[in-house]
Amino acid sequence: MPDLLLELFSEEIPARMQARAREDLKKLVTDALVEAGLTYASAGAFSTPRRLVLTVQGLTSESPMQREERKGPKADAPAAALEGFLRSTGLSREQLELRDDKKGQVYFAVLEKPGRKAAEIVAEAVEGAIRGFPWPKSMRWGSGSLRWVRPLHSILCLLSDEGGAEVVPVTVDHLSAGNTTEGHRFMAPGRFAVSSFDDYAAKLKRAFVVLDAAEREQTIWHDATTQAFAQGLEVVPDAGLLSEVAGLVEWPVVLMGAIGEDFLGLPPEVLQTSMREHQKFFSVKNPKTGRIEKFVTVANRETADHGETILKGNQKVLSARLSDAKFFWENDLRTVQTVGLEGMAAGLASVTFHNKLGSQADRIARIEALAREIAPLVGASPDLAAEAARVAKADLQSAMVGEFPELQGTMGGYYARAAGLPEPVAAACKAHYQPLGPSDAVPTDPVSVAVALADKIDTLTGFWAIDEKPTGSKDPYALRRAALGVIRLVSSNAVRVPLAGHAVARHALATLIGLKAAEIRSKGATVLGPEALKLLSMDEAKDLSYRLVDADDGTKEELLLSRGDHVVSDLLSFLHDRLKVYLRDQGVRHDVIDACLAMPGNDDLTLLVKRAEALAGFLKTDDGTNLLQGFKRANNILSQAEAKDGVEYSFGADEKFAETDAERALFTALDGAEAVIRPAMREEDFAAAMSAMASLRAPIDAFFEAVQVNAENPILRRNRLNLLHRIRAICGQVADLTKVEG
Repeated sequence: MPDLLLELFSEEIPARMQARAREDLKKLVTDALVEAGLTYASAGAFSTPRRLVLTVQGLTSESPMQREERKGPKADAPAAALEGFLRSTGLSREQLELRDDKKGQVYFAVLEKPGRKAAEIVAEAVEGAIRGFPWPKSMRWGSGSLRWVRPLHSILCLLSDEGGAEVVPVTVDHLSAGNTTEGHRFMAPGRFAVSSFDDYAAKLKRAFVVLDAAEREQTIWHDATTQAFAQGLEVVPDAGLLSEVAGLVEWPVVLMGAIGEDFLGLPPEVLQTSMREHQKFFSVKNPKTGRIEKFVTVANRETADHGETILKGNQKVLSARLSDAKFFWENDLRTVQTVGLEGMAAGLASVTFHNKLGSQADRIARIEALAREIAPLVGASPDLAAEAARVAKADLQSAMVGEFPELQGTMGGYYARAAGLPEPVAAACKAHYQPLGPSDAVPTDPVSVAVALADKIDTLTGFWAIDEKPTGSKDPYALRRAALGVIRLVSSNAVRVPLAGHAVARHALATLIGLKAAEIRSKGATVLGPEALKLLSMDEAKDLSYRLVDADDGTKEELLLSRGDHVVSDLLSFLHDRLKVYLRDQGVRHDVIDACLAMPGNDDLTLLVKRAEALAGFLKTDDGTNLLQGFKRANNILSQAEAKDGVEYSFGADEKFAETDAERALFTALDGAEAVIRPAMREEDFAAAMSAMASLRAPIDAFFEAVQVNAENPILRRNRLNLLHRIRAICGQVADLTKVEG
């Protein structure tokens, strides 16, 4: 069974494209091989800046013969139908078979396709992969029609086994496959022949090329951390940069340089961002001071002076970059000291947030109002929360964030401290963007939590108000991330905010009505009389109101917008969907979540999470599983009886009609459980409520074993059905168990 070695050798492939390209090459070729009838034992893909490589081990030497039977028309079918069948199969009438069928004799065609050699199939698969390769960007060069990410120089394609190696006859435009490749561009120029993947990898290593990207990453990180440790320093971890740098070099050589003294006073995040974005340098910090003092760069070759010339050139370029950063930093500090952070933020009035949602200043005003309302719920000072909201986005006007947008929030914290603002305000400038994803840290300081919640809720209510919601995979405003942020902020900090009935609802309505009022004014209405009211969808009017003063006579018109209710309920459904995803990742089943969503108070996400986690834990126990079965049995019998009789058995279960000890025991158990569950639910002590539910398992099981619910005596039957209703009602105080799967 031969092994396949494929190398596509080109000019430098962008580092960001290499990982995806490896997987695409592997998928395209192996899928084509399998589709043609070949099988293989294993496959691996590799990349360097100048080559994509695929190895397929244990490939079958040829595809099997394929036999296919096709059913055709009946023997007495019109001649045209038979001729069409013959054309589709490529056979003559004499080659067809007549077989008996349920409705008479039918023509069958037996098509046999002989197997093909692996080399022929591989050649087709490789050519198809090259011509149809899904590069994000590609180019043509010369006079050919081939497109590749960079000019493709050569193709190496071998099938090798114990008997030797053969070149697969692949031809793509002007390129024909061979058995040679090149080593390092500078340290080992020239081509050399290879005979197998093992021979190829070994010769590349001798030619100063490390084929495996993971091995290059390991080498870079080992050498960088070793050099830093020798000087009592630490390399700042950066997995993304490590992966990118490993895609820029074939023979990594780690060099460490010093940062000029003039720049050591810059915030470490500025140094790190500038070096990472502009130079692809790793930051090296002093663990004692936390300052970034040195950098690590990775060269693509060894030099006679051990990288001294390379370092000098890098340090010269770095000094120029950091001079710009130092200018931005000092200029921003002067602005803050002159006009304050709120003065810096004044320019946001002319920065559009969204053409339907106003400017950034409009948004800040909404966030300030909402943060002031949320603050008491999270234990924060309303005044501090409002102050933090006013300045949290001021750094969007700074020169530093203009150069490095990823530093927004971080720089706001520095500028707030430079302006002498309280530490909770400075911390909120950075933390109010968090969490940025499922693994990002969640703020815990009360002021930061208040502003972060206000920021995300304003984003959600605003875009819901203008009907700009995520659709399918499209989410241009990152609203799913904002919703997850709200969920994590609320659940991690145990924030009790009833989203449908508190500040969020009023905020959504205020946003809606403010937009509607602006729309009215834009259409030339100067008074809110009958003409202006025609511009509103008054048939939707329902609950909450907003008042505007008539410019002429001072009368007030109530503008009722039921769409506000719709926005809040629709947004809450969206948050529930995101909560399902979040809790499923925590191991909570979807049906358990649905059982809790069906309960009152489902707009209180903290309560909802607490209830779902408790129910999920309870149902994992034997008591929980068995009680669920007993509950479902009781509910099914009761539901069927109510549907049949057309009445609801919800009142009047009396122990005096109990005939058996099992019935009496169930009455006693239900009384005891209800006495515990009702106050436990008021106190939100779900553990106690679940424990009381667990105590019902045995008496319910015993009841169904000893008692016939649908007795012939109508009084006994009604009493027992009412008793089943008590089971449903008592358990239903904890969760809607009808939604839990068996």
